[in-house]
Amino acid sequence: MSVTTVLTVSGMSCGHCERTVSAGLAALPGVTDVVADAPSGRVTVASAGPLEETLLRDAVDGTGFTFVGQA
Repeated sequence: MSVTTVLTVSGMSCGHCERTVSAGLAALPGVTDVVADAPSGRVTVASAGPLEETLLRDAVDGTGFTFVGQA
């Protein structure tokens, strides 16, 4: 089963920002793909199963950006 989660992230402004946030989320267990879009502030995470919001928040915040919530 594949689960898609869309996050809203504050502070991304360029491709480097997108890559940084993507790398932080891709390191989570079960994550299979991450696509970040700086202009919209959206990050789409594909995973093998549901991910806890606290894990997502910690991963994003750990990259220096701000987890706003799930879209």
